[in-house]
Amino acid sequence: MNLTNGDIDFTIYDTRENTMYQLRSASLTGYVDVARSVGLDPQVLLRAAGVSFKALIDPDMRISVSAVIRLLEASAQAAGVEDFGLRMAETRQLANLGPVAFVMREESTLRRALDSMSRYLRLHNEAIAMRVEDVDSLVVIRQEALIGAPGSLRQSTELIVGVLYRVLVLFLGDKWKPRNVCFTHAAPANCATHLRVFGMPVLFNQEFDGLICKASDLLAPLPSYDAAMARQVRQYLDTMLAQSNASMKDKVRSLVVALLPSGACSIERVAEHLCIDPRTVQRRLAAHEESYSTILNAVRAELAMRYIENRERPLSEVAALLGFGSLSAFSRWFAGQFGASASRWRRGQDQRPAAF
Repeated sequence: MNLTNGDIDFTIYDTRENTMYQLRSASLTGYVDVARSVGLDPQVLLRAAGVSFKALIDPDMRISVSAVIRLLEASAQAAGVEDFGLRMAETRQLANLGPVAFVMREESTLRRALDSMSRYLRLHNEAIAMRVEDVDSLVVIRQEALIGAPGSLRQSTELIVGVLYRVLVLFLGDKWKPRNVCFTHAAPANCATHLRVFGMPVLFNQEFDGLICKASDLLAPLPSYDAAMARQVRQYLDTMLAQSNASMKDKVRSLVVALLPSGACSIERVAEHLCIDPRTVQRRLAAHEESYSTILNAVRAELAMRYIENRERPLSEVAALLGFGSLSAFSRWFAGQFGASASRWRRGQDQRPAAF
């Protein structure tokens, strides 16, 4: 079997001079606990790597990929452990992937969810690319590092593969196992953590880093599937992918869509993602007779109509998706916007004649 032909390809790109790749600070989830469990002072190591401690508080903060790689390798070395990154992956949840997790939940099968993950993962981490392909009856999940920075990538490699494994388990259940887990680096002195995390022996000194699993395992339908929502989420995430060439209004709009479900969609958060201050955002919008509040309201109005069309989606979930802290707050906004309650509007839609 030619394993090099099929893969989900995680590639760390850092080869172009003066290029700074960033990731969401949610990638550091679990760092403090793991560091302290092996006797390290996380603040000292974060400072040495050039990572702000604030990154551990705000999961959407953008931080340097190179700094995170340095942090993980330095932590492993300081603690004298070879599996630091894998220990961080052990308790990861799907929600740690931010907007990528949202689109994955709305797909029809896990295979389609992985396709979406491959397309949008760089919204979570700019240094990661994925490609999904079949090899006979298998899917090979492969990571390749195009090393442009000195030092080992062992910890970040094991973190990425460990997180991917966790994502598959969260969808398929604790009893699911891949056919193989492979790493190109040599085995550690002690494989206990690998056996605990993956629940099976791991292969080292292989030709690629990643997982091999049965294609049939990925075909089971996902209970959260919503075709209309999936189309809507993909549309907006596609806009986010192209936002570097978009106007300020389009950039703000894309970020509002991505941040709304977090409940923390503010102009300060949007400005942070754009790496400028809030006054600059407002000034550039005002130059085109726009404002943050009008964009926020317009996005909410458009999404509200589309979310409510799905009668199976509770209004409390719609409220959360639109960034409201409570159903009552959403209800007041909806009535003020559309002149009727959301439930009354939905009943009215139910009475409309079916289209043929």
